[in-house]
Amino acid sequence: MNTTERSAGTVRDRYAPSPPGLQHIGGVRTALFNYLFARSQKGKFILRLEDTDRTRFDERYVQNLYDTFDWLGFRWNEGPDTGGPSGPYIQSERFELYKKYALELIEKGRAYYCFCSAQRIEKIRQEREAAHSGESGYDRHCRGLDSAEAAGRAASGEAHTVRLKIPLGEVTRFHDKLLGDIEWKNDDVNPDPVLLKSDGFPTYHLANVVDDHLMGITHVMRAQEWIPSTPLHVIMYQSFGWEAPEFCHLPMVMGQDGKKLSKRHGATSIDEFRKQGYLSEALVNYIALLGASYEEGKELYTLEELARLFSLDKLNKAPAVFDYKKLEWYNGQYIRMKSDGELARLILPYALEAGLFGGNGPDAAQEKTFLASMPLIRERLVFPGEAPAKLAYLFTEPPVAPPEEFFPKKATLAETIALLEKGLPLVSEMALMNDEDAENHIKAFAEKAGVKLGDLMMPLRVAITGARVSPPLFGSLRLLGKERGAGRVEKALKALRKALPTELL
Repeated sequence: MNTTERSAGTVRDRYAPSPPGLQHIGGVRTALFNYLFARSQKGKFILRLEDTDRTRFDERYVQNLYDTFDWLGFRWNEGPDTGGPSGPYIQSERFELYKKYALELIEKGRAYYCFCSAQRIEKIRQEREAAHSGESGYDRHCRGLDSAEAAGRAASGEAHTVRLKIPLGEVTRFHDKLLGDIEWKNDDVNPDPVLLKSDGFPTYHLANVVDDHLMGITHVMRAQEWIPSTPLHVIMYQSFGWEAPEFCHLPMVMGQDGKKLSKRHGATSIDEFRKQGYLSEALVNYIALLGASYEEGKELYTLEELARLFSLDKLNKAPAVFDYKKLEWYNGQYIRMKSDGELARLILPYALEAGLFGGNGPDAAQEKTFLASMPLIRERLVFPGEAPAKLAYLFTEPPVAPPEEFFPKKATLAETIALLEKGLPLVSEMALMNDEDAENHIKAFAEKAGVKLGDLMMPLRVAITGARVSPPLFGSLRLLGKERGAGRVEKALKALRKALPTELL
């Protein structure tokens, strides 16, 4: 088994999920910040799977982790799937290592064998509860056992755990790169926690500290909820005689109600964001800003720019608030950046699912229209899944809207019919023009006819697209062609005339 020595000036940080579930916003933010910091320092970013709790472990979650980061577009330098000098990178493959270091602490007098059964520990807990005692955790019953006697009992096969000997009456101090100097009374640390369980499995704390040391981790960046564990980890480093890494506890990510982001705030798993049509670039850009700043007045960054600009000095102490509206804005911005071809490829699965082309896929003519329609909707999209509904009028004949949908403000049915009749000859002409020429043409006509431009365009838009709000009218006409465009206006006129009272015909 290889180990990695810590070398001066070489940054090595890590993302170490369990993983007991799907990748979510908080975990991805932690991974992203570690990735950006390592890149900014020309260091190494490591993935380690902390799977010591086998009851919660599932290979599906591991696959989800790989799939998520493949989609997001950033990866680790070393990890279970890539290898590296500090492998294996899966804790369940390192169990003998943890046993070795637990025994080393016993030899140093910094840990001890404990023979207390789960039943005894539960009885102590119940007695304290009944007595309304403020005490909690293990009562250190086995701490004073003779070391030779304890070793003999363990060697004979008696069930036991290994517990860390917390120095009593002392204060543990550590420096956090974001929060500054932190002090923690040892009396408030979990009393003599288990390092090695009776089945030989390590606890999270032992495996975490041993692996961070052997993998040469120089910086531990994790959520602030881990602060209460840090004094224990520092005590363990001191017990081994190892140099502790730099700690940086990242600001929490909160919902807009001020509570920790969770499922009640909507989609928090990355899979859900992906299904809803969020782009990976938008998600990475937005998550990178949750608790960090980069350049004044700039909001859109590539991953490379984020890596170049990231700094621990620009992290915020205050919790970050997750704003779905802001994320939607980012999604829209990245959609606008797509070329016609990129956007068409992004939208195509949604178009097929919606049956936009009426069959299994577009024919040559539909494919051409679909690609040409991208400029019409690009500025109007927040999610790719919105596109099929906006484009349906190009591929199927929309039903004629109810008469009142055609009416410009304060116009009557008769006046609306008159406007459509005036506009009908223009439709075939504008279908052959670019946007500027078509706009000048209809403006000149409206001025000459003495009608408002908006009043003339509203019924034409409804007749041609089937809706009062639609993609640009002139571009729509070019894609439909003059025959289809004029035909829809004639069809609308026929329906509206039928709705006129008899005396007005």
